[in-house]
Amino acid sequence: MAQLSYRDAVSLGIAQEMRRDPQLVMLGEDIAGAGGVFKTTVGLLDEFGPKRIRDTPISEQAILGAAMGAAMTGIPVIAEIMFSDFLAVCFDIVANEMAKSRYMTGGQVTVPVVIRTANGAGSRFGAQHSQSVENWCMMIPGLKVVAPSNPADVIGLMAAAVRDPDPVVFFEHKSLFATKGEVPSGEIVDELGKATTVRSGSDCTIAALALMVPRALQAADRLAEEGISAEVIDVRSLVPLDTQTILGSVAKTGHLFTVEENPRLCGWGAEVASIVAEEAFWDLDGPVVRITTPHIPLPSADILEDLALPSVDRIYETVRSTLD
Repeated sequence: MAQLSYRDAVSLGIAQEMRRDPQLVMLGEDIAGAGGVFKTTVGLLDEFGPKRIRDTPISEQAILGAAMGAAMTGIPVIAEIMFSDFLAVCFDIVANEMAKSRYMTGGQVTVPVVIRTANGAGSRFGAQHSQSVENWCMMIPGLKVVAPSNPADVIGLMAAAVRDPDPVVFFEHKSLFATKGEVPSGEIVDELGKATTVRSGSDCTIAALALMVPRALQAADRLAEEGISAEVIDVRSLVPLDTQTILGSVAKTGHLFTVEENPRLCGWGAEVASIVAEEAFWDLDGPVVRITTPHIPLPSADILEDLALPSVDRIYETVRSTLD
């Protein structure tokens, strides 16, 4: 085991897969000599060279158009869209082309592309560079969607995403880049569609994603001091969604809280709440409670941004008041 930052885990995960598959290439803005705007691709150019680590113009449509074309000819691609907000610029390619090609060709054409993108708030980038847009992609049939919360999962889920024949949108949380965690030695390969129970509990279930996972764990520690045993699930993968782990936990605890950084309207937790209401209604001892960001553009001011996002305090207070 070694301590590794989330940022370094991104580059290690990419390097692991590029060493395994000599055809794999990477495209994006400033990913080569600059090492990425978030320094997540440092060292890759030196190891793999400019033919495989390719800087592109500032054009999200060009990046994903080239990635899709290469992938359709059998060349797997990791494509970086610098900020997840910019998926809006190239969403036609993502939602109408990549997501539908295998279906529309009866499986004759696959699109093995991993779209890496920096997601989420907490870095004071304002309303156009701080959104959590995982629910945008979750709603599109044909896309797979993952959002790791720790360095080991970054590497394992990157491997799973690269080896998948379908397009995968891989959300890296900007506010997690500097965090560190234990990473085992050797090749790490995870599985898409598997949630992880990161803390066991008996009184309630807290389902969280990406940055919200460490916040949920901190809230669970505080709840334990009040005699409330909270089970925390790291959802990790939105598509495929691991409903079995969530439903099994709810059957045990009787209460479900979702912690979502995305705006409340049509957030991923709404789908989870719907599934639980349909399939585990009689296991519930109370309504599903969603802890979310309000349906607003994110403010630039640090105090207002922090107020908008689900905090450890808000998670703790919501769970405690609901269970009282």
